[in-house]
Amino acid sequence: MPFEPLFRDLNELFQRSVAQYSERPLFGTKRRGTWTWTSYADFGRDVDALRAGLASIGVTAGDRVAIISDNRVEWAVLAYATYGLGAAYVPMYEAQRADEWRYILADCGARVLFVADSKIASEFTQLRAELPALEHLVTLAPRAEHADSTYDALREQGRRNAVSIVPAQATTPATFLYTSGTTGQPKGVILSHANLALNVSAVHEVFPMAPEDRSLSFLPWAHSFGQTVELHGLLSMGASIGIVESVDTILPNLAEVQPTLLFSVPRIYNRIYDSVHKKVAAEGGAKAELFRRAQANTQLRTELAGRNQVSGWADLQHIFFDRVVYAPIRARFGGKLKYAFSGGAAMSREVAEFVDGLGITVYEGYGLTETSPIATMNYPGSRKIGSVGKVLPGVRIEIDRSVTDDPKHGEVLIFGHNVMLGYHGLPEAEAAIFVERNGERGLRSGDMGYLDGEGFLHITGRIKEQYKLLNGKYVVPTPLEEQLKLSPYISNLMIHGANQSFNVAVIVPDFDVLLPWCAQHGVLATPEEAIADPRVTALFERELDRQSGSFRQFEKVRAFLLVTEEFSTENGMLTPTLKVRRSQVRAVYGDRLDALYA
Repeated sequence: MPFEPLFRDLNELFQRSVAQYSERPLFGTKRRGTWTWTSYADFGRDVDALRAGLASIGVTAGDRVAIISDNRVEWAVLAYATYGLGAAYVPMYEAQRADEWRYILADCGARVLFVADSKIASEFTQLRAELPALEHLVTLAPRAEHADSTYDALREQGRRNAVSIVPAQATTPATFLYTSGTTGQPKGVILSHANLALNVSAVHEVFPMAPEDRSLSFLPWAHSFGQTVELHGLLSMGASIGIVESVDTILPNLAEVQPTLLFSVPRIYNRIYDSVHKKVAAEGGAKAELFRRAQANTQLRTELAGRNQVSGWADLQHIFFDRVVYAPIRARFGGKLKYAFSGGAAMSREVAEFVDGLGITVYEGYGLTETSPIATMNYPGSRKIGSVGKVLPGVRIEIDRSVTDDPKHGEVLIFGHNVMLGYHGLPEAEAAIFVERNGERGLRSGDMGYLDGEGFLHITGRIKEQYKLLNGKYVVPTPLEEQLKLSPYISNLMIHGANQSFNVAVIVPDFDVLLPWCAQHGVLATPEEAIADPRVTALFERELDRQSGSFRQFEKVRAFLLVTEEFSTENGMLTPTLKVRRSQVRAVYGDRLDALYA
């Protein structure tokens, strides 16, 4: 059956939702300890006002409007106001470095820039001279310190002069989303109204959510997954979105907002996994034993289900364990969480099965910024843990085995309505990624994977991250790293071994866990002293061995370097989407890693 999209462009999505769900809550924010909710009608009025406000300062079709801000109501208002003028929205992260802001603004030629506060605005006192296209600097703060105007002033100005929505064509650029730049300067991915609206429409076909659904938003909307699936997707379905106060308040905010849906990258699910296991270990005794039995029973039911079998006794025990063990854990996340959606990176099967076993159904998906982003996803009636699901309506996957010389695995090629318009000003990069098949344009994902006999896609790593050891064996480090990070003692790590005899690693310990262990074992307690102690080295050797049970022998880490500095966006070792910048980690620790082979 041909795919018939529900929405043709984002303006249509906005207008329909505001009309259909006008009185329902849309965005929740916490101020002075209380959550307040903005309705769809409120949102619609603000979008109309800001659209007129942008027009009053000269924004017109084809222009670029940029923003540096974390998720907030104003972020969404400005996005839809920009779409309504036929202009393209260019979001950036507050956590990015100033040189990246400058590069992106110069590359896209933004005429207007909105910033979250005066601190960011002050950065442009000097930078503005290097951005001749930038005509207006507007702050979201109440006062125009270091800026030309404020969001509030522009909104009030727009309320006096209504401006109609400019009709969007299928190929009208809606946004420039700049990739994280793990291997060089960010690239501006141009996504059209059709790219995004049809991607949302395809989700409606396989996973319709209800107006009663609610999420807690902490995945940045400047990231394609958070923007398409959560912001556009939930807006299109009449659902509501609570906006997290900060990354540090995710768990208490979950309890307050009581979401039914959770959209996240695997890192947050790993934190849930860790927090539950740490709490159980701290309680010990009968509670720990009850948790162990509940986990064993859940594992049994999972194994039976895999063989299409059931056990009445296991099911009866599950009712008891769900009430006594799992329901209190779910209550920590608000008590209403039904579905957990994961994307952006591979999710550990162990973590997925754990969250699923808590009674929160896990749906993993896959895609790229360049595919708007969803290409495949698990959905009700079609779900397999360990896979990233089946193709969305209107999307097609091919596996190109010529790049891996493997009978099963190959590069994932993606075709369909979700494929980007292109990279801004980078024809050579486009030529490297686009591929033609029978007159249909698709793109090379750079990911290795395979399709199983039931049509589920499995991702096995990044082609560019794959490297060869001196013994000729290929290593794909990311899934190995994700498994090792399940150790409660490991906060982050990077595996290294290209053209070497074996794998080594840089490991950042979780000092909140390690230092109490040190205190119990008579180890001097500062981080610097701890990582130099042979007893700590032995602890990490045991942890690596414990977590590496499923690794092939040549994949195991045989030597490692313990460091005290966390990988972060500030030191450049993480991208704003929390991916490890391998080149930067190697630049900092390369000599010490090489010394491990001596």
